[in-house]
Amino acid sequence: MSLPMNNVYGPYSVCNIGVIAWLYAIGSIIGLIRNTHFVQALSEYRFSRIVKQISDPFFIICGFGDTGSLLARGLSDHHLIGVVIDRDPERIKALSLRDYNIKMPGLCGDSSAPKHLVDAGIKHQQCKAVIALTGDEEVNLKITVMARFMNPDVHIICRSTSPKHEEHLSPLHNVTIINPFEIFAQLLSMAITAPRLHNLNSWLVRAKGVQLGKPLKAPNDKWILCGYGRMGKWLHQYMKLNDINPLIIDPNMDKAPDDGSFINGYADHGTLKKAGLANTNGIVAGTDSDSDNLNILMSAQVMNPTVFTIVRQNHHENQLAFDAAHADLILQSSLTTARRILKYLISPHIQQLIEYLYEQGEHLTNEISGKLKTIIGNRKPHLWCITLDRAQALAMVDFSEQGQKIILGNLLHHPSDRNEILTCIPLMIFRDGQSSMLPSLDESVCPGDRILFCGTEQSERLLRSTLNNAYALHYLVTGEEQARGYFFRWLENKQKDRQTQPHD
Repeated sequence: MSLPMNNVYGPYSVCNIGVIAWLYAIGSIIGLIRNTHFVQALSEYRFSRIVKQISDPFFIICGFGDTGSLLARGLSDHHLIGVVIDRDPERIKALSLRDYNIKMPGLCGDSSAPKHLVDAGIKHQQCKAVIALTGDEEVNLKITVMARFMNPDVHIICRSTSPKHEEHLSPLHNVTIINPFEIFAQLLSMAITAPRLHNLNSWLVRAKGVQLGKPLKAPNDKWILCGYGRMGKWLHQYMKLNDINPLIIDPNMDKAPDDGSFINGYADHGTLKKAGLANTNGIVAGTDSDSDNLNILMSAQVMNPTVFTIVRQNHHENQLAFDAAHADLILQSSLTTARRILKYLISPHIQQLIEYLYEQGEHLTNEISGKLKTIIGNRKPHLWCITLDRAQALAMVDFSEQGQKIILGNLLHHPSDRNEILTCIPLMIFRDGQSSMLPSLDESVCPGDRILFCGTEQSERLLRSTLNNAYALHYLVTGEEQARGYFFRWLENKQKDRQTQPHD
């Protein structure tokens, strides 16, 4: 008697169906994992979770191109956190490979989208600034407007070279506009009229190859300006303020200014010869083409080896070629922008000091440079601010509330040896909305003061230790070492009581 067919093949059919179901499920899971929308959602979730866990102050960097990368490096050197958003996945991958001193989370996405700004922590209480550095100035404008509505109190820094954008942004509260071409024009003007201050400013931002006390000698007449675009117009404007009337070379006749000499054409060898380069004191290669600028620089160095040369570098990847060209000044827009923003983030008021020194003249700048050179030597300068409150200077606040007077000089000694001076000097004190430039070491300090220092990283660590260590602070102020621990304090008090008791 034969068995029914379903009894023979039934178990195998059920098994096959189970295998097929499992294969289908595994295929669906693999497909889900490979789905770009799922991967993006997972990345955003992880990114948002990391940002929420940040407990220290941080800055949102929108755009991780040349400028964003340089700024992130500067923040890392100062042990500050940057949260990065960029729409290019390759740049976010590059971020994860950087050897930063501190972890910097990154998200691949549109930095002008409100959702991504929220994920980046724009509403986080530790978010101190939003920095718009994308390659599209319209996007930078959009980021600034979105960020201002989403967090009315956060500081916003926006890179822009457009007068139209500046007009839109200037009424907004707490917004700083960074125009690299205007900044470089200001720096060139400073190099011409206040070379020692230009040297000090360049040294403070750690400009490559700058030695404190060795300023550049920029000429104050007979200049040739090659290129009259965004950079050229700013340079021409500041040169005119210094009574310098440069000869402008540009192929676009429509750009010719109403006042000043103008040659219509490209700045090739023949045009430069016609412009009188052999008898010129300074030349600017300021076109938007790196190859053209290097050609101009080469011609200038051949025709007039003593001419002061300024060259514009448009792309960071050409750095090695520009370094080999040995120009006196290089305008790298991304580097100029990153340095200025970093100065704002470390100390929003450092520019006030530069302006103050400019008004006081080169004599005071030379005096300050000499002090810094003596104290810091050939080490890299380090700028930092300390607010004398319970969060950053607990021991100092407690000491002051007990009626003890503390002068600035008390703080600038080694916490374990008051005969040793820290390698730093105070540059400014901010108190009740007023700033005191280059304060004396005899000046009293009070809770709430904000002090800008320049020195070394080690001196900052020692100073912060002093401000939060009651024993070290008492030793530096009074010269007496307090007993530490309950037993030794009890023993010290007993000895004092015995000394004060009357003897029979």
